[in-house]
Amino acid sequence: MVPLSRPTRLASAWRRLRRVVLARRRLLAALLAGVAVAAVVESATAPPQPAVGVLTAARDLPAGEVLDGDDLVEVDFAPGSVPSGAARDVVGRTLAAPVGRGEPVTDVRLVGPALTAGDPGLTAVPVRLPDAGMVALLEVGDRIDLIGTDPQGSGASVVATGVPVLALPRPSADSAGSAQPGELVVVGADPADVTRLADASVRLFLTYAFAH
Repeated sequence: MVPLSRPTRLASAWRRLRRVVLARRRLLAALLAGVAVAAVVESATAPPQPAVGVLTAARDLPAGEVLDGDDLVEVDFAPGSVPSGAARDVVGRTLAAPVGRGEPVTDVRLVGPALTAGDPGLTAVPVRLPDAGMVALLEVGDRIDLIGTDPQGSGASVVATGVPVLALPRPSADSAGSAQPGELVVVGADPADVTRLADASVRLFLTYAFAH
């Protein structure tokens, strides 16, 4: 018997495999259909991931707004889409920057330590400027030089230079009759200047100049 060449053997094996597949094609098709149906059933019956409630602005909110329940609405977010720093328990907190309707309220938008998240080398410090009209000229993001003037007339000195305005809290209804004049401004100060700022806020008449 003459041995078959390699190409001939391959062709013969392919014909046998083809005959086996064709003979069992209905069984193979049924198996594949069963696998597809099982995958669909499993995906349809898999429990959905629980949504995460995130507090968002119910309307456009300006900087300085003291938040109450009517300012907020909870919206369900998929677990992987929750914004970083999404804030909880924000009623009574003050907005450091505007928040648009539907926008999540995050800790960097609130007056507090997170205000300096963009520049961790600074410390958020509230200072009182006695002239409310001057405060009205400021916007969050302005850089100012704080200048202290001695009420006794001994001169003026620069207390801090180039500090950024982080927040402009609105006076609350409870403070409307306060004996302290002016309004608060939250600035980002070098830690080395914090003590000097606190002292100047008590002893001096503070004003500012826009920094170059």
